[in-house]
Amino acid sequence: MSSPAGNEAIRPDDWDSHWDSYGEAATTNPANVYRRKVILRLLGPVSAGDTLLDIGSGQGEFSIDFKLTHRAVDVWGVEYSQAGVTRASKAAAASGASVEYRQVDLLQPVTPGLTTPASHAICSEVLEHVDDPALLMRNAVALLAPGCRVVVTVPGGPRSAFDRHIGHRRHFTARSLETTLTQAGLSVDRVVRTGFPFFNLYKLAVIARNKRLISDFENRSPDAVPSRAEKVVTNFFNATFRLNLLNFPLGWQLAAVAHVPSSRNI
Repeated sequence: MSSPAGNEAIRPDDWDSHWDSYGEAATTNPANVYRRKVILRLLGPVSAGDTLLDIGSGQGEFSIDFKLTHRAVDVWGVEYSQAGVTRASKAAAASGASVEYRQVDLLQPVTPGLTTPASHAICSEVLEHVDDPALLMRNAVALLAPGCRVVVTVPGGPRSAFDRHIGHRRHFTARSLETTLTQAGLSVDRVVRTGFPFFNLYKLAVIARNKRLISDFENRSPDAVPSRAEKVVTNFFNATFRLNLLNFPLGWQLAAVAHVPSSRNI
């Protein structure tokens, strides 16, 4: 995430605080669970000895789950927020997953060798948070091996009050996502508009909640137990998300598959 510049910008970009407020809820959020399934489907097979890099690894949900089911794969995470790195490292240790996390500002040039060059990489729900997403991905490419397969997810559709609250600069279209990745020096193989119809319905519910959703999260204690109504909603979307179409013109969750050219000049 980009560094805050001035008091008014601290809140949307202050992910050290956001992880404290929203970290527990994000772990079981139906949208996050759904995205992880889409990523795995698009990532394809990963073999023993390969290296996977989670770009913008947050608090480590994807990288930890992936390591637990792919023990012979080397897994790394890079994340702007030190709070995210700390939460991810603690969660990995508690689960027995051997994942290395690094605090890195990918809006600045990155020194190759910071991690093992990756044969596979994911970047999920990161690019919407920065002013120059192509620059972030271009710097991240320094950590990827030639031919690396990259899966990127970003939000499409309208922005909610909650999206703005956590620093979404933009939501993407299939064309703008492809353009961003191409400008970063990646070769784009495929862009899908996934999530129709139930992911869209979920997002409409978030939009309808407006600023009340922000207040609900910020007034909730970290150890609060979800209400019965919240559990019903979560179970409904976890069940119906399995019926979402992987690619449909009206899907509001965008995902791209790209690769690092074997001969690159970035």
